[in-house]
Amino acid sequence: MKQPTPNFYNLAWRWHFYAGLFVAPFMVMLALTGIIYLFKPQLDPLMYGSLMNVPAGHHSLSADTLLNRVQSAYPQGQVTQYLPPINAERSAQFVVKNAGSELNVFVDPYQGDVLGEQDAKNNLQAIARAIHGELMIGTVGDRLIEMAAGWGIVLVVSGVFLWWPRGKGGAGILWPRLSSKGRVLWRDLHAVTGFWGAALLLVMLLSGMTWTGFWGAKYAEVWNRFPAAMWDSVPKSDEQARSLNTATRQTVPWAMENTPMPMSGDHAEHMAHGGASTAPAAPTISLQDVQDIAAQRQVEPGYSITFPSTASGVFTIAVFADDPRNDATLHVDQYSGEVLADVRWEHYGNVARATELGVVLHEGKMFGLFNQIVILLICLMILLSAVSGVVIWWKRRPLGKFGVPPLLHDLPTWKTGVLIMLALAVMFPLVGASLVVVWLLDRVLLMRAGRQTESASSSS
Repeated sequence: MKQPTPNFYNLAWRWHFYAGLFVAPFMVMLALTGIIYLFKPQLDPLMYGSLMNVPAGHHSLSADTLLNRVQSAYPQGQVTQYLPPINAERSAQFVVKNAGSELNVFVDPYQGDVLGEQDAKNNLQAIARAIHGELMIGTVGDRLIEMAAGWGIVLVVSGVFLWWPRGKGGAGILWPRLSSKGRVLWRDLHAVTGFWGAALLLVMLLSGMTWTGFWGAKYAEVWNRFPAAMWDSVPKSDEQARSLNTATRQTVPWAMENTPMPMSGDHAEHMAHGGASTAPAAPTISLQDVQDIAAQRQVEPGYSITFPSTASGVFTIAVFADDPRNDATLHVDQYSGEVLADVRWEHYGNVARATELGVVLHEGKMFGLFNQIVILLICLMILLSAVSGVVIWWKRRPLGKFGVPPLLHDLPTWKTGVLIMLALAVMFPLVGASLVVVWLLDRVLLMRAGRQTESASSSS
């Protein structure tokens, strides 16, 4: 007699439940902080207009004059970065380390007046970015975000399996039954939103994971490579360009993060095997010279100039452009003004280009307001899916119990499910390790449930 086809629905539901239990709080947090950071171009001038906006003038002061004004205002401070005005009605900005704090200092480029300061790590956008990337707790937070993104993929895959129509009509599958009430309505909102947003959520999860500290770094090592000849004639340090990026500030594009930082001048020739000098920087070219190089090389407005921190360091001109085809990263010798490296979009490999496109689409930068609206809708779909999932669980769970979806009968090994889990474990090692932990805990739950059933049967 032909054996009936096993029904793995409840097993998929069980793993969907586990994934949702872990992922839902992260998805809500990522969606909310993402919305805040998404509208940074609109929010910053609105919130900090007195610092960022200036009347257009006829003649801008030199970068060195502006630098002198900032140094006079912060005599004990260390200027680490300069951001020239992006247009005629915006202020210039300097990043200053002063008395244990990192400050964004805004200067009128026409009058040279210091307009004010902002805590670089304690403003709305910096906080949203830091929470979004690492929960403001450093490496541990980064790893948790990475695991949540990986489990988000488990959530999507299992969710699509549960959603699959299986001969049903379109109501509750392609559109919600709004005339329904209670758990049915919430179930429809969850399923329909999840289906229409599944592919978009996968893109968001995968593009976001390229920034993570473990998987993202390994991904970059494998796929983000430049021809070695680009660096053959350049004295290199052991430091990588990723050191210029922080949880609250993006300086160089993703494609540049694992490239070596060059070294300047005579110090480079005498440093052994890329060791970095500990002597303080003493550049002989001016800040205006570096800005002129950016203009001559036609670097997109919106770039920053990061100052050398040691005698062997370099000036770095970098723009992480809204359109990655305008990305630029230039390293300039602090003594001679020689451009040691000038890396643009055309130097990126195909995977790096695809990744950069994914990142700017993820951040809503590529197509302006239209891109922002699309990402906003995705974030709202994520919020609705997460909230409706929690409501469904709360309404369904038995009183006083956790409500883990039961397995109604013994099942053979679900080969397709195992293959999917193995693939995820290989691609995302942190997720793989956590999958094993959850599987073991699930075995314990099943064993306890089995013993309770046997006990109830024997007592009756």
